Amino acid sequence: MWKIIYNLILPVGFLFYLPGLIYKYRNRGGWKSTYSERFGHFTPDRRAELAGFRGAIWIHAVSVGETVVALGLIRAYLKSDPGQKFVISTTTTTGQELARKSDSPNCTVIFAPIDFPWIVKDVLDLIRPSLLAIFETELWPNLIWQCRRRNIPLALVNGRLSDHSFRGYRKLRCFFRPLLENFSVMLMQSAEDERRVLEISPRAKTLLTGNLKFDQQLPENLEDPGYERYFGKGKLILLGASTHSGEEALIARSFVTLKREFPELKLVLVPRHAERAADVIAALDALALKWHRRTAGECPDEVDVLLADTTGEMLKLMSAADVVIMGKSLAGHDEGHNLIEPALLRKPIVTGAVLRNFRMLLELLRSGGGLLTVEHDADLTEILAGLFRDPERRRALGEKACAIISANRGAAEKSIAELKRLTETGK
Repeated sequence: MWKIIYNLILPVGFLFYLPGLIYKYRNRGGWKSTYSERFGHFTPDRRAELAGFRGAIWIHAVSVGETVVALGLIRAYLKSDPGQKFVISTTTTTGQELARKSDSPNCTVIFAPIDFPWIVKDVLDLIRPSLLAIFETELWPNLIWQCRRRNIPLALVNGRLSDHSFRGYRKLRCFFRPLLENFSVMLMQSAEDERRVLEISPRAKTLLTGNLKFDQQLPENLEDPGYERYFGKGKLILLGASTHSGEEALIARSFVTLKREFPELKLVLVPRHAERAADVIAALDALALKWHRRTAGECPDEVDVLLADTTGEMLKLMSAADVVIMGKSLAGHDEGHNLIEPALLRKPIVTGAVLRNFRMLLELLRSGGGLLTVEHDADLTEILAGLFRDPERRRALGEKACAIISANRGAAEKSIAELKRLTETGK
């Protein structure tokens, strides 16, 4: 019954979804040349290529964050089984571009199919995967149902349920309860995530494996972001990472005040969505700040602010920063973003005091003295000033953060063991 209802509603829902899809396609960067794969259109050459990956493990990651984690898991998997093949799918163009940069002969990359039954069936006929591993919470019912119909094992990897998702799933538990039971196993990040899944679907098969992001390995040689081209030599760098609406203006105002005490200070802003560049520029112009867009190429004169409107460069940009502010946590936002990357880079981290999507990680770092939290937006300037006055405090914060993350590794080994079990047993 639910399949019939879902597939009757899906075309109507897609009509509402389509304008946003078109907007993101037009305004967001990334890889777009094979985007028609989302609608089931594969060229003859692509079909021939994918035929060579039949029996591979299909890993689905939504966007850049999930793709980074998925690629890390694949690298770890290949160390123990170099012959295993993988198909990686992403929903976004930015995730697609990052996945394609992995350049592994054991991997090929596709766009995730829109969840219409005929498109899903065609892609499954083409790949014939031995296993579908979905990262975090990207649940497409027709894809799930078709895999179960074909006896393809299903795994949710690095699973989590945010407050928002949990509320929605709980309201529609009559639909999600049987859907979650289709998974062969659900590998959850935390005990709270596992509890939430079981509250919605008591018969779901869950396993607590921990957060794969703790197991992330940094590249051995991170490329220098070349800040000297924009700022000159010997500058202090404040970086606002994955910022959202309102945060750039807040950070920029603090920056203007801080410049009076620290004239060598420069600001790098990395908005979560590069298509918001015009809004960020308007905020900078309102403060009469001299700025340059990274996508504009060479910078003729020294500027105050670099607007990093690029994709897949976050680690590189963070690596040369002196202080990192993590976005979606200030100016009315409280969901947060992943804190692990700046921690692994040993950077002093500043974030809002409530991260609804990363509670466990926030408390882990806060209790261990591995970051500073901003209770009220008005406190941001003084918190940053304290860090810039004290280089040793900055160093100590970064070291503590890295040590805390390193002490919580192990999810990759557990996850790989479960994926291997599923490919061997088929259930």
